[in-house]
This record gives sequence, C-alpha cells and structure tokens, in this order.
Amino acid sequence: MKNQLDAMPQSCDISASAATKFVVLIGVVSLFSDLTYEGARSVTGPFLAVLGASGTVVGIVAGLGELVGYALRLVSGYFADKTQKYWSIVFLGYGLNLLAVPLLALAGHWEIAAVLMVAERMGKAIRTPARDVMLSCASDSIGRGWGFGLHEAMDQIGAICGPLVVAAVFYSRGTYEAGFALLLIPALMALTVLFTAYKLYPRPHDLESATIKLEGKGYASSFWLYLAAIACVAAGYADFPLVAYHFKKAASVPEHWIPILYAVAMGTDAVAALVFGRIFDRIGIPVLIAAFVVSSLFAPLVFLGGFQAALIGMALWGVGMGAQESIVRAAIAEMIPRNRLGFAFGLFNTVYGVAWFAGSALMGILYDFSVGALVIFSVAAQLAAVPVILWSLKGSRR
Repeated sequence: MKNQLDAMPQSCDISASAATKFVVLIGVVSLFSDLTYEGARSVTGPFLAVLGASGTVVGIVAGLGELVGYALRLVSGYFADKTQKYWSIVFLGYGLNLLAVPLLALAGHWEIAAVLMVAERMGKAIRTPARDVMLSCASDSIGRGWGFGLHEAMDQIGAICGPLVVAAVFYSRGTYEAGFALLLIPALMALTVLFTAYKLYPRPHDLESATIKLEGKGYASSFWLYLAAIACVAAGYADFPLVAYHFKKAASVPEHWIPILYAVAMGTDAVAALVFGRIFDRIGIPVLIAAFVVSSLFAPLVFLGGFQAALIGMALWGVGMGAQESIVRAAIAEMIPRNRLGFAFGLFNTVYGVAWFAGSALMGILYDFSVGALVIFSVAAQLAAVPVILWSLKGSRR
C-alpha cells in the first residue's frame, strides 16, 4: 500500500462512467457509515438526558464534538496534501469514526458517552479532507455539483436508515444500549466496502482530468469572504442533539418519533443535495442564497411549534444540511487548485467547526434561559450569510 500511496501519479483523461463508479463506491461507504453514526446521533441528545446531563451540557458536548471534529481537519488536510497518502488517512479516520459508536453501548455515565461522541467526530475529521480530495478528482469529469451531490444523496440514504433502525429498536422496547450495539453491523460493512474501493482504485489521482489546474499559490479574497458567510450559517445552525433534547424536554414530539423526524431531515437532505448539485453546475454559488434563506426558517418551527411544525421544521433543517454537505464543498473545489485543495478543505472545516461550536454552546446556554432568544439568534445568524455571499461574488467577478 505504501508505494502506491506515496507517489504522485500523473493526471489522465478517463471516462465519466469510471469516475461515476468511484463516486458511487465511496457513496456506498458513506451510506453504511452514516447508517452507523447518524443512527447514534439521532438519540445522543435524549441519551445524555437519560444519563443526567443538562441542556447546557448537551449543547457544549455537541458543539465541542463539532469543534474538535472540524478543527482537526486542518491538520488532516495539510498531511493529505503533504504526503498524498489519501487511503491511509481515510482508513484511519473511518476506523475511529465507526467503532466509537457501538462502544456507546458500554457507557454508563454521560461523561464517558461525551468522550465517545467526541472521538466519533475526531474520526470523521481525520478522513474527510482526504476523501473529499479524491471525490474532487473524480467529480471533475462529471461536474463538481453533481459529483458531491450524488455522494451526499447516497450518504443520506444511510442517514435515513440509521435513525429508523434505532426507532425500530425502541418500538420493540429495546434500550439505547441495544441500539448502539446493533450499529456495529453497518460499521463493519462500511469498512469492508472501503477496502474494496481501495483495491479497485488505489491511485485516486488517475480519476482526474488531464486539463485540471494542478498548482496555485494563496487564496483569493472571495474565498475568505465565502468562509465568513459559511461561518455565519454554522453558528446559527442548531445541532440535532439540542433539537432532540428540546423534543424530549418539552414533550412536543413523542420519544419514539424523534429518530423518525431525524430520518425525515436526512431524506430531505438527500433530495436537496441532488437538486442543488445540478443547479450549482448551471449557475454556481448563488443557489446557496436560496438554500440558506429557506433553511433559516427551521428554528422557530422546531423550537416553538408542536408536532406538525416540528415535522416541517426538520424537513427545512435537512434542506440546509443538504446544501452544506454538497454544494458548499463543491464550490471550494472550484475555487482552489488541487495542490492546495486538501488544506483548503481543512481550513474551511476548521472555520466551520469553530463557528459551529461557538453557536452550539451559546444556543445551549440560551435554551436554558430563553428559547425565544435561541430562535432569534439562529435565524439572524443564518440570514447574515446572504449579504456576505453577495459580497464574495462581487469580489470573485473583480
């Protein structure tokens, strides 16, 4: 494996079908991976509540997990660019990401569960920049928006199934621990498919078009403005553990429906990723403005309404996540040359994670004092991204 990973192969033209096969194969890995950790994340908020954690603790733990998970991507992205050992980094990350989930079945205290939740995010951080660079290579020949959108859609099929599996465990009167233990099965399946993908495509750079811009120095001002806009969205986007905590605390949603609503959000995420991906390949970044405006409405619906409002709100929450997990990444792949792309993904995720942590911690604190203030902050922060994106577009034209 080492000799294959250390070398920098020359780019070559390949068929769109070969690139699509790689995207689909990595999509299958993500499908089983999301089934594993999104199944767990659909109930970690209530699980922490059962173990005795407060709303502030839930908000801080969720935000800390995202902070560590995203900040570590800066380091991971740097080493991906520096070493070109994409597969080695990906295997390490997926192993930690997936195996931390079934270990939650052994957590008897919220402190232990919190450590495992953060470890799961760390694993995702390690593997994401390297995986995204490989996806960028493949999606060059089929459209960045479509490539990342297709991957995200498959990713979300697993994210739909995971919460439903956990809901089925609850329906059969199982426990949180039983649900976490069951998720070991898709975790092992994901690692198996990942190894298959490596054997079929050991040199990911061979998926890249020969005409792609390989080198460049520095980042344009439009990229920094773009990061600022996404940071606004991240700060105002309530993490699902806090949303689920509210559902249980306010009794606005029956407990067995909480993972189902999360599955609804993941289904909307999948559809939105495909639709936004196609539109992005046609018109570019402006499609993000529409996505952020629509998704900003989720907060008042999930935190102030009853069951029906929560259902609509979670669908809108999924729309925003679909945009953030697909075309937000595709836009970066369009902005940055390949030799700096891994670090750019890492830098983006670090900024995103810091903003997500700060926003999650603040919203956790606001929740314990005023749900209305939480909603105002969430909506205002997300809408603040719109003028910054417009400014970014003007800078890009100049």
